[in-house]
Amino acid sequence: MNPNQFYETTPEIERMAELSRQAATIDPALFTEYDVKRGLRDINGKGVLVGLTEISDVCSTKIVDGEAVPAPGELYYRGYNVKDLIQGLSDNSHFGFEECTYLLLFGKLPNAEELDMFCAQLAKYRSLPTSFVRDIIMKAPSQDMMNTLARSVLTLYSYDSYAENISIPNVLRQCLQLISLFPLLSVYGYQAYRHYHDGASLFIHAPEPELSTAETILHILRPDSKYTPLEAKLLDIALILHTEHGGGNNSTFTTHLVSSSGTDTYSVIAASLGSLKGPKHGGANIKVVQMFEDMKNHLNDWKDEEEISAYLTALLHKEAFDRAGLIYGMGHAVYSLSDPRAELFRSFVGRLSKEKGREEEFALYSTVERLAPQIIAKERKIYKGVSPNVDFFSGFAYSMLNLPLELYTPIFAIARISGWSAHRLEELSYNGKIMRPAYKNVQPHRTYIPMDRR
Repeated sequence: MNPNQFYETTPEIERMAELSRQAATIDPALFTEYDVKRGLRDINGKGVLVGLTEISDVCSTKIVDGEAVPAPGELYYRGYNVKDLIQGLSDNSHFGFEECTYLLLFGKLPNAEELDMFCAQLAKYRSLPTSFVRDIIMKAPSQDMMNTLARSVLTLYSYDSYAENISIPNVLRQCLQLISLFPLLSVYGYQAYRHYHDGASLFIHAPEPELSTAETILHILRPDSKYTPLEAKLLDIALILHTEHGGGNNSTFTTHLVSSSGTDTYSVIAASLGSLKGPKHGGANIKVVQMFEDMKNHLNDWKDEEEISAYLTALLHKEAFDRAGLIYGMGHAVYSLSDPRAELFRSFVGRLSKEKGREEEFALYSTVERLAPQIIAKERKIYKGVSPNVDFFSGFAYSMLNLPLELYTPIFAIARISGWSAHRLEELSYNGKIMRPAYKNVQPHRTYIPMDRR
């Protein structure tokens, strides 16, 4: 028997799947009749309020004459505008991801002594258990690094003598260890996959305690461990911008949801990773890069705005790329006029494009950034504005850093674990009830029919 046949979809499964599809069909009108907030959003796309938080705030409107109207987007970490946090980092200063992680976890900006102590603690924890790489990461490497990351997280449970202890000090210790280890788990998992599946040379660089998280990623990923200051700075900015985005995004809500059951930290973070893996959430920047590769292959002139507009229109008409009818990297569930993360990232991406000699490509991104909202507004009826989101530029930035596609979403996870950790600690501090949203059953009751009469 071919081993792959065990995992193939058979005609019997196809027939059963059709029965499942029929059983899962619900009349769309019922959602309106019962006022169901599908996707936990109202008719205008605004999220249903299910909790309170002090960790971060996503702002996209302002009040004018008593009504909420669209406004340029802003993102706050513990009350501080992310724009100010990033602008406070000069080119020659310390890296910012660790500072923002401290802020999210402890609610205050650290002074120099506190930050040094915090970074030293993270460096201390940046060490995997003996033989973990050989016995866990090197065994059965997955083609998707998010699955590898989740498996590694769940396996770390077995090494923790206090894995089930959900007291705040113990959970904080677990979170700090996971924040420190995520770069190693992600990159080592990728190296193992490349070696066993692609025949590439295998190298496992040990982390160096004096390096920041951004520097550590580049150090253990590249064969020669070399990188420029601008490369490390850009990756640090990317990590800051992905660290946290309110309690309502899918993976962070998953953190709250699963934490409310009282389960262990490793189970919670594995669940959040499963959420982030989805292409509607953390995997979106891969689609942006792939879309632009297809666009470049079909454009005769990257500067011809009519030709670019025609391609973007074809995307919306399901006539180009993956025929999904989407211009990836455009639009956001909350932001309308602008995504502050995209605007902050843009200048750093432009600087790196000059260092890498990819200014023409950056110009193409800039042209699409300007034209796409106009074309979407013309082709679609939308209840709010549309603008580039952070995924629009992050994929291009990662490609300039020579990061493999397989690590794009894990990079997101390496950043977001800080936000998840803060939200888990917040949820446990509530000591609240287990979350249990309601689902309205619309299946009429039926009379049981014995087997011999069916």
